[in-house]
Amino acid sequence: MFRITPSPFAAPNWLKDGALVLKKAGGAALDLIYPPTCLACRRAVSEHGGLCPHCWSAMRFIERPYCERLGTPFETDPAAEPGGRTISSAALADPPVFARARAVARFEDGPARRLVHRLKYSDRDELAGPMGLWMARAGAELLSDADMLVPIPLHRTRLAHRRFNQAAALARGIEKVSAVPVETGLLLRVKPTPPQVGLTRRLRAQNIQGAFVVPETRKIDAEGRRIVLVDDVMTSGATLNAAARVLLRAGAERVDALVFARVITM
Repeated sequence: MFRITPSPFAAPNWLKDGALVLKKAGGAALDLIYPPTCLACRRAVSEHGGLCPHCWSAMRFIERPYCERLGTPFETDPAAEPGGRTISSAALADPPVFARARAVARFEDGPARRLVHRLKYSDRDELAGPMGLWMARAGAELLSDADMLVPIPLHRTRLAHRRFNQAAALARGIEKVSAVPVETGLLLRVKPTPPQVGLTRRLRAQNIQGAFVVPETRKIDAEGRRIVLVDDVMTSGATLNAAARVLLRAGAERVDALVFARVITM
C-alpha cells in the first residue's frame, strides 16, 4: 500500500463540503472552456485525464503472469508448466543489475507510443500526471517500501536543448499519489551519449557505460536506501542497468526500475 502522510489539522465537515462544491463547480466551468479529450487520440471523453474506449482497448497493458525480475510477460502461462515459473529464462541467462522492473504497457504502435512521444517531444507535461498514476499502480509493490524515486537524468546539454526531462515529470506524477519523494540530484549524467535508437543490445551497453555518477557529496544520501529508478521507456535495460550499478556502488540497499512502457521481444 502507498504511504499516506496525514495532515495534523483536520478540516471541519462544513469546510470540506464547501470545498467539494467549489471544486465541482470549477471543474464544470473548466469542462465548458476545455472539453475533456482522450489523452492519446483527442476524441471526446467524459473526464479529463483519461482514454477513450478505443484507445483503452488498444493499450496492451502488462499484467501477471510476468517475470518477477524483468516484468516481461511470459509467452505461455507459467502455471501450466511443472512447478510454474516466476523468473524468465532471459533473466536467468542475463540477470539485470536492478532487482525488479515494472511497466504499465508494451511500447508499440498505438496509444502507449503516442503518449510517450507527446510527453517527450511535444512539451505535453500535463500527460505526466495520468501516466504517473498508471505507473504507480503498475509499480505498487516497488513503491510500498521505497525510500525515494530517482528519475533517469538528461545530460545538461540535452536538457538545455529540450528544456524538459520526461523522466523527472513522470517521477513527480508518481510522487503525488505514492508519497515517495523524488530526488533529482542524487544521480547525474556526465557523459553526453548519442541516442540509443537503432543500436544493438551490446552497443547500447557500451554507449551508456560511464554515463552516470553519484556526486561524492550525495553518496551518504544513497547509503542503505531502497531506490526506484523512473524512466519513460525501457528497451534493452542498458540505461537502467548502468544507473542501478552506480547507485548500488554508492551504497544503495536495493534499486528497482519503473517505466511507463517497455519494448517486448518474444
